[in-house]
Amino acid sequence: MSSQSHKMSGVGSKSRTGEIELTERFSDQMAKLCINDDYSDVTFIVENQRLPAHRVVLAARSEYFRALLYGGLSETNQSEIQLKIPLEAFKALLRYIYSGHMSLSQMKEENILDTLGLANQYGFTELELAISDYLRQVLSLNNVCAILDAARLYNLETLTNVCYTFMDRNASEILAHSTFKHLSKESLEEVLRRDSFFAPEVQIFVAVSEWCKHNSNVDIESVVSYVRLPLMNFDHLFEVVRRSGILDPNRLLDAIEEKTTSKCLPYRGALWPEENVAAVKFNSRTIQGEWGSALLDGDIESYDMEKGYTRHSIDSLDTGIIVELGTISIINHIKILLWDKDTRSYSYYVEVSVNQEQWDRVVDYSTYHCRSWQFLYFPSRAVRYIKLVGTHNSVNKVFHAVALEAMYTANVPKLVDGFVAPTNNVATVALSATVIEGVSRTRNALLNGDYTNYDWDYGYTCHQLGSGVILVRLGQPYYIGSLRLLLWDCDARTYCFYIETSNNQKDWEMVVDKRSEPVRSWQNFSFTPRPITFIKIVGTNNTANEIFHCVHFECPSQDQNFLHSEKARGKEKEKVKQLNTERSADQQSLQTKTQCDEDSIN
Repeated sequence: MSSQSHKMSGVGSKSRTGEIELTERFSDQMAKLCINDDYSDVTFIVENQRLPAHRVVLAARSEYFRALLYGGLSETNQSEIQLKIPLEAFKALLRYIYSGHMSLSQMKEENILDTLGLANQYGFTELELAISDYLRQVLSLNNVCAILDAARLYNLETLTNVCYTFMDRNASEILAHSTFKHLSKESLEEVLRRDSFFAPEVQIFVAVSEWCKHNSNVDIESVVSYVRLPLMNFDHLFEVVRRSGILDPNRLLDAIEEKTTSKCLPYRGALWPEENVAAVKFNSRTIQGEWGSALLDGDIESYDMEKGYTRHSIDSLDTGIIVELGTISIINHIKILLWDKDTRSYSYYVEVSVNQEQWDRVVDYSTYHCRSWQFLYFPSRAVRYIKLVGTHNSVNKVFHAVALEAMYTANVPKLVDGFVAPTNNVATVALSATVIEGVSRTRNALLNGDYTNYDWDYGYTCHQLGSGVILVRLGQPYYIGSLRLLLWDCDARTYCFYIETSNNQKDWEMVVDKRSEPVRSWQNFSFTPRPITFIKIVGTNNTANEIFHCVHFECPSQDQNFLHSEKARGKEKEKVKQLNTERSADQQSLQTKTQCDEDSIN
């Protein structure tokens, strides 16, 4: 066959490789059947307009239409079916069913939202997701309220969250926009519940008041209850809220009382997930501390004994380093780089505030020895000021901080009594851990993660039996309940040892005792979880010589089999404890009943 005849038949060049594609032509041909009387066997009546269609095509493309047209419902035997749905949206859906194509950019936004509803109703999941993705890209002040209502109605979680974020970032503009009064009551309440819907509370009140006027059939008290009246100043409470006349005077008095007596007002704040808001980009600055500009300049490399840090005297009365964020922001994570050009350690605490009048301590390491990078987490809250106060420096009386970052993160580890309870190994150089005692050819060989490349001369850390120890210092206190180590095992030797933990290098607790039980190679241990900063490994015997050798150390243990067995053992212990508690309660109940019976007889 000639190449010309190939073109006439519509077969593309891929036919030479055994692949024939007529997708575009097939789509065009099928599209000609859409809303066409040719071969149609069912007619939909929508808004008094007749739309012919083909049962087999609809059933092939949709489970909904298959059930409607062939499932034995009353519509199965009807040649005309009335639908109470938007006409233009249904036409767009029919074109999509027949051709697999929909040009959203050529449609009006209200028709797109109606089509989204039909895609949801008729089970066109791919179309629903595609429309959602398009709407995410075209969000604006003009349409976000309508899109939010649609997203919530159809349970489109991703689109809903995108709308929330857009409204958070543009709260003042949204409140002033004409479309705000068309927001549904349910969506409005969800928006007002958000701590991150950040605008002056008086502006929120005025906008909600206007919304109530436009939606007069709604319970005003219910909606206005989501406005945080105690965040307004007294002028706004009296001149705006009271004069509006929409609130019971007692509500106003309650707000004033909360404002004047509460130590924890429900502040709103800007939310920038995973972004450092303690940066010049966000107009943040250091307002207290010597050489304050260094703290937020983003330079974590160019610092030495003379420059590159912010400091304060530990003995000073006007103590601390204070950072002012550009605006009130919601944060739950602070990173601090302590000066670390030698082996010194610091102790400190962190407080946060909205107004510098009421300070809340979110991290207290004032009795713990910390070094280098600090990774701090706490429950999310609105913050304007961050105060960093050093309480100890193992070398002198000055506290030095090289960098500080503050952000909101979704990746918050488990916290126990304010301490991070990690699942990953925190005895790593990347997390500021270091070996401060022990002999090795390579610095921190014990913590470098390499437990395969070691031999007679390389890859381990050791100490002389009877003198010396292997001492690991974590970057900060962690809540630890297990650890694992690899003893040097290139021959059949065994070791005896014990392990102690501490937070100040003065008070030690033994968590592992293998002094009378020779062991070799990999060792896993669990113990009652506790805050830990220092881990001391002390060898007491080696069947081959007078040196104790350790290749690798980690805490908590990363041996998944061990962790699973410990978890199962913990559940079993908890079950036994619960049974004992129930048995004790039953015995107490029996004793009480017996005593009552005896008293009754007497």
